[in-house]
Amino acid sequence: MKMKHGDDFYYMDEDFVDDVEEDNYGPAGGDVDADEYDMLTKVTDTSSAQARKGKDIQGIPWERLNVTREKYRLTRLEQYKNYENIPASGDAVDKECKQVEKGGNYYEFFYNTRSIKPTILHFQKHPGSLLEGFTQTQISTLAVKDNFMVVGGFQGELTFKNLNRKGVAFCTRITYDDNAITNAIEIYDSLRGGINFMASNNDCSLREYDTERFQLLNNFRFPWPVNHTSISPDQKLIAVVGDHMDGLLVNAQNGKTIATAVGHRDYSFASAWHPEGFIFATGNQDKTCRVWDIRNLSMPVATLKGNLGAVRSLRFSSDGQFMVVAEPADFVHVYNTRSGFQERQEIDFFGEISGVSLSPDDESLYIGIWDRTYASLLQYNKRHAYGYLDSYM
Repeated sequence: MKMKHGDDFYYMDEDFVDDVEEDNYGPAGGDVDADEYDMLTKVTDTSSAQARKGKDIQGIPWERLNVTREKYRLTRLEQYKNYENIPASGDAVDKECKQVEKGGNYYEFFYNTRSIKPTILHFQKHPGSLLEGFTQTQISTLAVKDNFMVVGGFQGELTFKNLNRKGVAFCTRITYDDNAITNAIEIYDSLRGGINFMASNNDCSLREYDTERFQLLNNFRFPWPVNHTSISPDQKLIAVVGDHMDGLLVNAQNGKTIATAVGHRDYSFASAWHPEGFIFATGNQDKTCRVWDIRNLSMPVATLKGNLGAVRSLRFSSDGQFMVVAEPADFVHVYNTRSGFQERQEIDFFGEISGVSLSPDDESLYIGIWDRTYASLLQYNKRHAYGYLDSYM
């Protein structure tokens, strides 16, 4: 699916998806009638034991379709169109990227049968809200840390909730700019004590709030829309990326630019810090993740190329051993940082990636997949010496 920039937010061109579904998954393929198609789409969960025996982890019945998994993978690689603001930015980096060989599996697929209780967020009237509540809010991003959740909207809405309490603690619209989408949120422990969070917005602003008084602490302005920000472990620096080729390191206290990371060929949409605080990574529409060392920003430590498209999400494990890199669809890569990013595990599936996350103890990796038929949440558990016991859990 092709990402387009318009109407102040990204939406997806479904022409390719429609063609594939008609050719391969539905009645238009010629070999599957309506009743059989209905049966095929009754997808069930897959356990790690079933996956080891050959069942597709998404429940796709390849043996009953008129295309093999291998052939469909090649088709996706050939026809997927990566959105670029700067034409051919992905092709321009081919020469400088060294493809990292696929190594061992650090995480193993495992379906956990524990039930998940959903949290329903109602946008309603709350004291102190500039709008006294929202209606028809379209959520653009959210973040969860400990017992706190912060949700952002396409019109600059911001909502805060304590997951241990009923109702919403606070909601407001932080900007009335025509281009108001909240692109990213990060929740973190404040040096002053308590919990703060940052909101990155398309109105060229980075805003910092505290969660006790819901007070705006800082509003740092930039020359371009801010797509993502992340604060360093010592909370002295903020990595800022957006609709510009360069990434910025800014002072967390006053917003002044301290250094610039130069090397990407297009706009960036992701950033993350290694827990030791010297290394950070940026993800870009030029199909690369670049890893930087703040002690020498003259060139990246590593330039890692994706398969299909832009690097849209980045996560370091809390112990710093792994870096998770998500493309917009089909591929998530897990790099071993202790090997100098020279070893990686490639997780291969089909569908748009709605998000990736690691559990606080690094034991589980979660991947959200958007697809008309095979939408799912994949869980991978970290492999250990006793990993074979997973099938008995």
